[in-house]
Amino acid sequence: MIFVGIDWADKEHEVCVLDQDGTELAHFRIPHTCHGLETLKKQLLRYVTSPEEAPCFLETSQGLLVQFLLEAGFPVYPLNPKVVDYRRKPSGAKSDTIDARLLADIGRSDLRRLRRLNPDSELIQELKTLCRDQDILLEEVTRLTNRLTACLKEYYPVALELFSRLTLPVTLNFLKTYPTLEAARSASVPELAAFLKAHRHPKPNLTAQRIYAQLHAPQLEARPAVVRAKSRFMPVLIAQLEPLLEAIKKYDEEITRLFKSHPDSLIFASLPGAGTRLGPRLLAGWGDDRGRYESAAAVQALAGTSPVLYQSGKYRFARQRRACIKFLRLALQLFAYQSVLKVSWARDYYQRKRAAGKTHHEALRALANIWVRIIFAMWLNRRPYDESVFLAARARHAPSVA
Repeated sequence: MIFVGIDWADKEHEVCVLDQDGTELAHFRIPHTCHGLETLKKQLLRYVTSPEEAPCFLETSQGLLVQFLLEAGFPVYPLNPKVVDYRRKPSGAKSDTIDARLLADIGRSDLRRLRRLNPDSELIQELKTLCRDQDILLEEVTRLTNRLTACLKEYYPVALELFSRLTLPVTLNFLKTYPTLEAARSASVPELAAFLKAHRHPKPNLTAQRIYAQLHAPQLEARPAVVRAKSRFMPVLIAQLEPLLEAIKKYDEEITRLFKSHPDSLIFASLPGAGTRLGPRLLAGWGDDRGRYESAAAVQALAGTSPVLYQSGKYRFARQRRACIKFLRLALQLFAYQSVLKVSWARDYYQRKRAAGKTHHEALRALANIWVRIIFAMWLNRRPYDESVFLAARARHAPSVA
């Protein structure tokens, strides 16, 4: 058996090969190309008869390099970059050559304690990628919405009060049709009602009267120069916002389709408050490999819901776990918040934590930590959420917890 450390990069990868005694057999660099990866495969197979005898250790669990190694049959062991940092010499010397050697040496000494990468199914991989890409689009929408809000506050603040949400199609079309307060005030009640009817508003006549009254009430008005400048900037923001909102809808449709086609969707869809966005994200972050996690505690650590103990002398406290899967932590924390709104025991637990002096986010993480144990049991047993089962289990354990 040999041990292969790969310090990966965008264009080139540094490779170090050690034998079981720690003797360096080879050290070379390959380009991140088809030819380069094939060269890597040929070089490694010079020392072993099967790819299974050449475990590869690197600081990532995704990408084309990992995909190539898995398809070629090489065992892949992703390592946390902090593990490599801890093994450096006191001098702190760092280079691609040193890192490749460290990765191979860590793999050689700690192989039994490391966890081999078992990739998600293709459906889960696609679902996870779609959800993460959609999150990027949602962040862009938030950025542009904040910028549009700031723009309107400078010259047309009443527009922010006319509809329930700024990103609604009726709101954006109203701003395009009536880009200034003067233009909006020139519209009569019948014209406003016709505009609302065209957008299928449920109460066009009553809403038109309300909007007309709001527009003609005394307003803070910007100088004409500011109005001219900002009314030119506002359509530019809307032109960027609208295609993003349309793309997010299409992502929702595809994510929902993939989610419903997975057998575990029944488990995650049953969670109170998960809805169409959080259910798929929880499934994508959790995965469908029942052998991946040893216990619920492993998921709590990976998801960042369980705190980390920090102790030095008499100084002792628990702090937020930072080394975790951020995507899953965010999904669980958002779900915990939704459960507070919909589940009585979750709301009571959250309120007790707040009363004990925890911040909003600390209380949500603590609640998410409980949800991880619940979801883990549901996931293992392939059963949807049943609140009576949880309440019965909590009642059985209440004396020991107290």
